[in-house]
Amino acid sequence: MKVVLFGATGMVGQGILRECLLAPDVEQVLAVVRSPTGQRHEKLREVLHQDFLDYGAIEASLQGYDTCFFCLGVSSAGMDEQAYSKVTYDVTLAAAGVLLRLNPTMTFIFVSGAGTDGTEKGRVMWARVKGRAENALLRMPFRAAYMFRPAFIQPLHGIVSRTRLYRALYAVLGPLYPVLKRLAPRFVTTTEAVGLAMLEAARSGAPKQVLENDDINALAARVAR
Repeated sequence: MKVVLFGATGMVGQGILRECLLAPDVEQVLAVVRSPTGQRHEKLREVLHQDFLDYGAIEASLQGYDTCFFCLGVSSAGMDEQAYSKVTYDVTLAAAGVLLRLNPTMTFIFVSGAGTDGTEKGRVMWARVKGRAENALLRMPFRAAYMFRPAFIQPLHGIVSRTRLYRALYAVLGPLYPVLKRLAPRFVTTTEAVGLAMLEAARSGAPKQVLENDDINALAARVAR
């Protein structure tokens, strides 16, 4: 498997990158990043790129891949709908369009979030925008497309969120993870489980195109080490 990864320096991206580098069937990972990941591995290649709406300068580097893990995203805090849509919808669809043209048999996996509004009509701005991005991706003729909607994600293996708000949240809730897992197992997962589930969906498919948190955990359990 040859993988293109967006968002490799984010919390979820770090998790899937770790699992890709550990997986024997992943031959190569191309991380498209604004700044280096700081990691070194024989499987890992990095392409530094700044304009995530225009990929003309790096198209040659994006050919020959069969899977994309799209983990790029930002918190909607303090953003209006237009600004958030540019990052969440426009950037995602720009990347997906180029990758589909260059790799028409690709599987595309998009990390969305629990509470995403597939109707695109709800009151919560971020949920509408995420839903619009999901629906647009599902209409594209990829070999397969999966939307991942994790809820609370516990970072493992030294992974840390780059978002200050999330770091504060995990500092408070992290020690409570065993309790949350026992009381509300459908709504908690880990960076490792999300990474394993994404790989399994790319390898063998998933039972549905939109996977909620409990679906992600079930998929990860098929391959958990």
